[in-house]
Amino acid sequence: MASVALSPDDQTIASGSEDQTIKLWNMHTGRCFKTLQGHDNLVRMVVFSPDGQTLASSSDDQTIKLWDLSKNSCLRTLEGELSRVCSIAFSPDGHWLASGSSDGTVRLWDTSTAQCLQIWSDHSDWVMSVDFSSNGEMLASGSGDGTVRLWKINDDKCFGVLQGHTAFIWSVSFSPCDDLLASCSNDRTIRFWKVSTQECWKVIYGHTSLINSISFSSDGQLLASGSNDETIKLWDSKTGKCLKTLIDRPYEGMNITGVEGGRI
Repeated sequence: MASVALSPDDQTIASGSEDQTIKLWNMHTGRCFKTLQGHDNLVRMVVFSPDGQTLASSSDDQTIKLWDLSKNSCLRTLEGELSRVCSIAFSPDGHWLASGSSDGTVRLWDTSTAQCLQIWSDHSDWVMSVDFSSNGEMLASGSGDGTVRLWKINDDKCFGVLQGHTAFIWSVSFSPCDDLLASCSNDRTIRFWKVSTQECWKVIYGHTSLINSISFSSDGQLLASGSNDETIKLWDSKTGKCLKTLIDRPYEGMNITGVEGGRI
């Protein structure tokens, strides 16, 4: 399983897999109730639109697909990528979709027309993560080149390069407060950045292996991180203090079955 996403109403889990399919699961029963097919290669990422009506999926087949969840069918396919599409994110209003690819590009798409509106090419390695600010005016991207770059949606140039990580960056996440951005890396650290000053104000240590995923709580008070050390940690976003560590198999007991493929 390469990616999972939880619907805004907390009722459905979507998963993307090496078997080229997307599966929809009932959150409460753990049963798969629908399999979506259409990609021709590994499905790297799935993400729900803010209203929960659409699911976006990205794949190594160099396409992004938008799925109408009321009909469980493909609504449109976004084409034009020249390499694996590693990461995708909806804007807060659902009108835009950002994507990051293995060729180092970041793209901005109109979800209603499937048109690519902007291509940014400043990264020199895979773009593994993209995220919109809560007001939808900024976009952050994290790359294997060790940098986080900041973009304004209505501008064709990068307005900020955040440097400090010493290895591949796996994930970036904006706090709901907008001026705070988090990033995580193969260097086993999480960095908190002040967007207004483009300065790192806190480096967090605690994981013993690469950190491949981070996400803020809806109120911005907590940051969750997932690592190859097989732990999930919860951090206070104001102090950087670790509040809780979930060890071993945090998803054991959810009774989710029927997933094929094992690439992460």
